[in-house]
Amino acid sequence: MVAVIGDVHGCYYTLQQLVDKIKNNYTDIEIFCVGDLVDRGAHSFEAVDFIIKEKIKFTLGNHDLMFYSFFNDPGSQMGRTWIYNGAETTLKSYEDNMDKIEKHLSVLHKAPLFIDTEDCFISHAGISKAFQDKISKDILNNPNKLKKIISADLHDLKSILWNRGEQMNLGKLQVVGHTHRKEVFFNENTNTIYIDTTAFGMNKLSAVIVERSKVLEIIHQKTFPDDSDSRWNYYL
Repeated sequence: MVAVIGDVHGCYYTLQQLVDKIKNNYTDIEIFCVGDLVDRGAHSFEAVDFIIKEKIKFTLGNHDLMFYSFFNDPGSQMGRTWIYNGAETTLKSYEDNMDKIEKHLSVLHKAPLFIDTEDCFISHAGISKAFQDKISKDILNNPNKLKKIISADLHDLKSILWNRGEQMNLGKLQVVGHTHRKEVFFNENTNTIYIDTTAFGMNKLSAVIVERSKVLEIIHQKTFPDDSDSRWNYYL
């Protein structure tokens, strides 16, 4: 049994309360996150710091990679794109914490593209149906080969960091974020559950409790006003 949290996007106080709810209901459960810890919300530094201190495992999100690239490869496509995707709130949150930014960037960069547990397959945007001719069942059971295939072009809009199209049915539950929704949504045909409920847009942060590809419970925490930036509310 695992808990998986949706896109945090700097909503630290909301994240903190959601994690408390999970731990109160499921003692000692392992907690994961689908990435996009930073940008748009007001407290990216605090959110990343909390994730590290709580030892919550997470997959790399496109915003996390853009943040890292801006500081380490600013001329890259990811680095150039970051400044137009909610970067200003992230920069502000690190103003008084620049001594920790290098450590945080390193942790973000080391995050895996996917985490395959016995209960579900976790990634930021999911494995697109576009990969079905390249990924066999044998490859799904070989993490190294799978990583090589899906990391070939992370800029592509069908990649595991950007995909908003139809997912590949992996034969087990995929848990993904990235696609903004008001409510957690399950696609039965692709066996995919979407858990990014637009916390940064003053909606809510959501988590699913999963056991052997079955969703046992959905837990929500309404976004704390101090976490949100009204400029992003049009996403709802």
